[in-house]
Amino acid sequence: MKAVDVSTARVEGQESVSMDAVEVSHVSKVFRTQKAVDDVSFHVERGEIFGMVGPNGAGKTTVIRMLMDIIRPDSGQVLILGKPLNDDTKNRLGYLPEERGLYRRTTVMEALFYLSALKGVKRGKAAARAEELLDRVNMLEHKQKRIEELSRGMGQIIQFVSTILHEPDLIILDEPFSGLDPVNTELLKELILEYRQQGRSVILSTHIMNQVEELCDRFLMINKGKAVLYGSLLEIKSRYRSNSILLECDRIPEHLPGIAGRRDHGKYMELLMNEGTSSSQVLAALVRQNIDVRRFEVSSPSLHEIFLQVVREGR
Repeated sequence: MKAVDVSTARVEGQESVSMDAVEVSHVSKVFRTQKAVDDVSFHVERGEIFGMVGPNGAGKTTVIRMLMDIIRPDSGQVLILGKPLNDDTKNRLGYLPEERGLYRRTTVMEALFYLSALKGVKRGKAAARAEELLDRVNMLEHKQKRIEELSRGMGQIIQFVSTILHEPDLIILDEPFSGLDPVNTELLKELILEYRQQGRSVILSTHIMNQVEELCDRFLMINKGKAVLYGSLLEIKSRYRSNSILLECDRIPEHLPGIAGRRDHGKYMELLMNEGTSSSQVLAALVRQNIDVRRFEVSSPSLHEIFLQVVREGR
């Protein structure tokens, strides 16, 4: 499936103006003979967490680098916070790359001061904001330690703090949970959700599908440089929903209209519906026969299962 074209409001004689945090329209990028990104379009709304998923080498990192203006698309348009990327817009972005890069011999506070200064934050404001955030992530007591003295997970939390220290309107997180223990993973999730509650936008690139299901409002799946899935989790799951029902009840009749077969899973039964049969018709048939239904669930694949299916179909 190709991503739906994003829409822009045009004022005659002026550039496109977007109310979205990110608007990507028909971008493509070729490296030598390889098309890394092929006519990809999507948008990220203000105040949402947007997932970007795909197998290794699918083109996710290339898209992120185009969003950050690290590389330019060969064709298409990228708007960030309603405008083409410029120095002012860049200062309203926060970026956590997959490759971590804090200066190991500096202290935590020195690293935060330096990185916030690059975004135009004055030292006094940076100090107050850094102390507030370090206290929030239980790292205030480590503020004068060198980065090299911290564990990998602690260093990653500090790098996240540096990403949001200047209070950006949009943060882009590339594999932010890689290498974190369960405690720090949950802490980072809380911070991301708080960020959305403030009306800011987050782009989350990850290989971990259950985190996309848990955190993201909508997502884009890229495979071989193309957008193959795009929309909300509910929309995507509805599209890939199977024709079976998971059922727990006191008894199941020998014959049910619209049921082609059944599989016994021990604690529950899976009923396979004929094409054209709806789940509501099956439930109505059970109720008519006075069957005590304890569980009635239309089988829905996980995002992980959908991901594997889409990638296999694209080979």
